[in-house]
Amino acid sequence: MPGQSLLQRVFGQIGLYGAVACYVVFALLPIYWTIKISVTPQDLLYSEGIRLWPSRMTLANYTSVLKASDFPRYFLNSILVSVTTAIIVTAVASFAGYALSRFRFRGKALVSLILLLTQTFPLVMVIPPIYRIMGQLGLTDNLYGLIIIYTAFNIAFATFLMQSFLDGVPKDLEEAAMIDGCTRFEALRRVILPLTLPGMGATVAFVFTAAWSELLFALMLINSESQKTFSVGLLTFVGKFAVDWGQMMAASVLALIPVCLFFFFLQRYLVTGLTAGAVKG
Repeated sequence: MPGQSLLQRVFGQIGLYGAVACYVVFALLPIYWTIKISVTPQDLLYSEGIRLWPSRMTLANYTSVLKASDFPRYFLNSILVSVTTAIIVTAVASFAGYALSRFRFRGKALVSLILLLTQTFPLVMVIPPIYRIMGQLGLTDNLYGLIIIYTAFNIAFATFLMQSFLDGVPKDLEEAAMIDGCTRFEALRRVILPLTLPGMGATVAFVFTAAWSELLFALMLINSESQKTFSVGLLTFVGKFAVDWGQMMAASVLALIPVCLFFFFLQRYLVTGLTAGAVKG
């Protein structure tokens, strides 16, 4: 900046990069420590104390998780529930957000208020009635029940997210397409849909992550081994008298892989979508 001496600019750059480095270390330290514990042999887990890296490494914990536990099944169950929930929520929230963004109808403010109120209830409050309802419908101990619950609890926020993004798409583009002969649905499919892909990507990523890491409802509704998701499956490494930290951390690292891949492929849409509706002139 004009008026700053060389020394001030150097100290400013050092402070900036130092703050960024501290933030990155603070954010990544739990993941680093999880990986470190997962490759630490059982006999060194407590004998070496707190060290940055173990003196010996092993992949035995990963082998045990993949071959001697039901974790692969939990893993597939989580993928099925998370992907299905993300697709359903994004599709419904896109149409609901489009309706709230483009149309004026009686009760619109009330609908928005009700959707907003659903986000204020603590989940613990609704567990007893939900468990009773799901039990009467035969949806306990069932992956379909989890998909329904996750869809219901994520759809309100996803609708506001899509509405915010659709508000940023000029109505003139849609009206121009309709003047050229498109129906509203064709204008939606050919004009609005391509422009809303970043917003839909952000919504898919948010819902997928929320469903992937959810524990409370999965723990309440699922009982049998064949229907458990990975978040519930992690508790199987907790015994009555001890915790198998090595296998639990190995399972946690494996559970991070789909999320990392998901964000890697969607990061372009995710960043654009989350910032597109943030600033309105």
